[in-house]
Amino acid sequence: MKIVFFSAQPYDILFFNRYNDTLGFELEFLEAQLNIQTVSLADGANAICVFVNDKVNAEVCKQLAIKGVKVIALRCAGFNNVDLEAVKANGLRACRVPAYSPEAVAEHALALILTLNRKTHKAYNRVREQNFSLNGLLGFNIHGKTVGVVGTGNIGKAFCRIMLGMGCQVKAFDLIANKDLEAIGVTYHPLMEVLKADIVSLHCPLNNQTQHLINDDTIAMMQKGVMLINTSRGGLIDTRAAIEGLKSGQIGYLAIDVYEQEEHLFFRDLSTTVIQDDEIQRLMSFPNVLITAHQAFFTDEALSQIATTTLNSVQQLLKSGNLINQAALLV
Repeated sequence: MKIVFFSAQPYDILFFNRYNDTLGFELEFLEAQLNIQTVSLADGANAICVFVNDKVNAEVCKQLAIKGVKVIALRCAGFNNVDLEAVKANGLRACRVPAYSPEAVAEHALALILTLNRKTHKAYNRVREQNFSLNGLLGFNIHGKTVGVVGTGNIGKAFCRIMLGMGCQVKAFDLIANKDLEAIGVTYHPLMEVLKADIVSLHCPLNNQTQHLINDDTIAMMQKGVMLINTSRGGLIDTRAAIEGLKSGQIGYLAIDVYEQEEHLFFRDLSTTVIQDDEIQRLMSFPNVLITAHQAFFTDEALSQIATTTLNSVQQLLKSGNLINQAALLV
């Protein structure tokens, strides 16, 4: 049985080959993103494996079915880039990795907060240039601050626990309150109250209801000088509105690991390229903005979990048409 991987990176090759030994799939890794122009590369595959920026729309699903592909496996948790109705209509099955070391993403969110606040990235560069001045490196205590958490799924829960351990007051918003989090001190509030926290961290999925959750109106309701963190999906933030918020000082700090137009930028070396995206260039010009390139998931533990879960799910779907882990089944 053959699996074709789209948007494959060297670490995908390393980890999937490592955990394929006992399963014996034929694995083919392609750098190309999946879209209607590249779907022909799936010829001969029983299953394909895609990532966050691959386009699995209705036309792609139709072509995959024609080619005899049976399973679409997402090596990630989010699936906003997949037309699930089209998957079902074309007789395909789809699965994802619902939980892969949520602590990896939660810990990266903390790293962004601490780096942006204490300016360790700037201090590192200064000291390497033999500049030992502290001017311009002033931060604030995280302890005692109010942290607003939007979304308390697996990653949001892990992040809440971390921030409670830092001595913060944690206010959360979700459609359903988590009783375990409430028991350890997290309080649930309406979204508008959560957005008024000193630090706001986004951990919700991207869908029609959350698209541009952070916009001109919601930014205006935030505390002036708010620290805003996004390790979830780029489309949660209206980039233009965030730029205006930074210019006015309404947003005091912004750290993002995801970006609305990241499919044209992330996971590739563009160091010798003139980037045409004016918004990402504008964001990178602010001294109080920190950007990482969809790195939050990038730990040994997470990649191991992604590889094993994906390969096992594909094997089960191809053999029996069902999954032991129902949370991983999309269609």
